Amino acid sequence: MTTTLTESRRPQKTTHGERQGNSRPARRRNWAGGLAGWLWLVVVAVPLYWALITSLKVQSRYYASNPLVPSGDPTLDNYRLVIESHFLRYFVNSVVVTAGAVIPAVVFSFMAAYAIVRGWRMRVLRAMNGLFLMGLAIPLQATVIPVYLIIIKLHLYDSLLALILPSIAFAIPLSVLVLTNFIRDVPKELFDSMRVDGATEWTTLWRLAAPLTRPAILTVTIFNTLTIWNGFLLPLVLTQSPERRTLPLALWTFQGQYGVNVPAVLAAVVLTTLPVLVLYAFGRRQLLSGLTAGFSR
Repeated sequence: MTTTLTESRRPQKTTHGERQGNSRPARRRNWAGGLAGWLWLVVVAVPLYWALITSLKVQSRYYASNPLVPSGDPTLDNYRLVIESHFLRYFVNSVVVTAGAVIPAVVFSFMAAYAIVRGWRMRVLRAMNGLFLMGLAIPLQATVIPVYLIIIKLHLYDSLLALILPSIAFAIPLSVLVLTNFIRDVPKELFDSMRVDGATEWTTLWRLAAPLTRPAILTVTIFNTLTIWNGFLLPLVLTQSPERRTLPLALWTFQGQYGVNVPAVLAAVVLTTLPVLVLYAFGRRQLLSGLTAGFSR
């Protein structure tokens, strides 16, 4: 009897596989989320597919064919027509406006975020931070008339600088918010060690804060680039001559220029969105991870 009780109380040996199986939580497949993801992929992919195959069709056969069936004899005449219609000039204008607005906006936002984090006890800097946050609540559409009047007073109407300056102003608030959250998470001891070594604030800014917040800097750079590249309202209101048009505004004028030439319009759409898709493909992970971390901290 004693022997039986002793053996029954003796713990049973478990294998390594059983221990691993017991320690792992059971995973439940999210069928609803997966189905929603595939539906969203179809919603996004079908228009891109339609625009690409339509841009390779001949205008005379467009209405007589199935819109979702590729052409049997694809042609590049639509792309040739778009490029010959001063498309490269519009492309250069978009590059100048985007680069001229993104670089100053990111640099200024980074320095402002560093000053806000390092001098948080100063009332002026706290007020500036609140001012930047208020800028997030003001939409671009609500300031079109004041911006138009300011540009007229500055004698900058119908120039690329008239597009660059407002774009910088509207890119700063979100950039400051994201960069401030990243710089705030840098350990204070690192800044103190730099100060003990005799480094100035300017040296600390570019030698310490900039390398540690590089993901955030790339995030706001990519986000602002996509936003300004696709901007339509400011070029529509602040420019007039064809020589100052950017690509989004040029697409709108192509519709009137080509009439019902749908393949040519979609060829211009493909050429316009191609740089954006390439940039997003290379910076997608950095953009999503940086924005998620910036708002969750």
